[in-house]
Amino acid sequence: MGPLKGIKIIEIAGIGPGPFCAMMLADMGADIIRVDRKGNPGLGKMDLLNRSRRSIAVDLKKPEAVELVLKLVEKADGIMEGFRPGVMEKLGLGPEVCLKRNPKIVFGRMTGWGQDGPLALAAGHDINYISIAGVLHAIGHAGGKPVPPLNLVGDFGGGGMFLAFGMVCGILEAAKSGKGQVVDAAMVDGAASLMTLMWGLKTMGMWTDERGVNLLDTGAHFYDAYETADGKYISIGSIEPQFYQLLLKLAKIDDPDFAYQQNREKWPELKEKITRIFKTKTREEWCKIMEGSDVCFAPVLSMEEALQHPHNIARSTFIEVDGVSQPAPAPRFSRTVAEISGPPPLAGEHNETALLDWGLSKDEIQSLLNKEAL
Repeated sequence: MGPLKGIKIIEIAGIGPGPFCAMMLADMGADIIRVDRKGNPGLGKMDLLNRSRRSIAVDLKKPEAVELVLKLVEKADGIMEGFRPGVMEKLGLGPEVCLKRNPKIVFGRMTGWGQDGPLALAAGHDINYISIAGVLHAIGHAGGKPVPPLNLVGDFGGGGMFLAFGMVCGILEAAKSGKGQVVDAAMVDGAASLMTLMWGLKTMGMWTDERGVNLLDTGAHFYDAYETADGKYISIGSIEPQFYQLLLKLAKIDDPDFAYQQNREKWPELKEKITRIFKTKTREEWCKIMEGSDVCFAPVLSMEEALQHPHNIARSTFIEVDGVSQPAPAPRFSRTVAEISGPPPLAGEHNETALLDWGLSKDEIQSLLNKEAL
């Protein structure tokens, strides 16, 4: 099992970044009970973010169900939720109550705006959080509108990953201090943190607050995606001078204008020229010329194509569970190997087995069933 084997976490079911965080922790071996809403079976094995953990389905409107979760809190290292501020308190499961039942528990809270601030109670989605963090403004081509990077930066990068990091940090600290605490993971904060490099470059005068004209935002002719003769695309990232020289050599570019790599005034003109060059060959032809070299080159693959790339196959970057292709757990460990311990469950699929494993008796479980809390 993975490096988090022995860690027990309660996940109050949510959507998007919360389940992604729980998936990361569960893939690493944490024993996670997902507390789903009774009456909603969910999507089962198709909902990949719910893999590697067990589900119980409860009716949190019933006091017996709330008490059940608190009994689990007594046995857990952490609990995580993704509601708006104040919802868990209204359910009787807020941090104060949980920490009273278990002073060592780490209470992870996932929101877009954070637990406080003027927008804390407003609805929002990834695109909104990365907007006020200064991220979305920076993504897109010069003269064009901002382009949302799917929901990777706010929900999953700035949200789920930061909460997973916060949960592990909190659990490690609690093991030393004996005291739990609240982790306030806000997607706007995480998204802002992901822009730290750009803030540093801006301070040094190497980044302008305008999209599509900088080193890493398609402003440079040597860092962009280009269309090929067959209507597909390749990516070039030849930032370092030696890699740039190899790009010119393999692309057979002898135009003297390309000699001055960092002359930003010439970048738009060079972009037009290199665009025409890459359209002279198919994606496969460019792969034969550049892939595996120090040009910093890769074909731009679709999801289905990514499954078949030799590098991904060699590393088992994607695996199949119950007939469903999906990304494998990451990162990798040499000794405590992470693995997908099971497909996504239906809500309530493990009502009995999970609760028995967490120390409840059969009589207690039957009582909850009788009272329709489970």
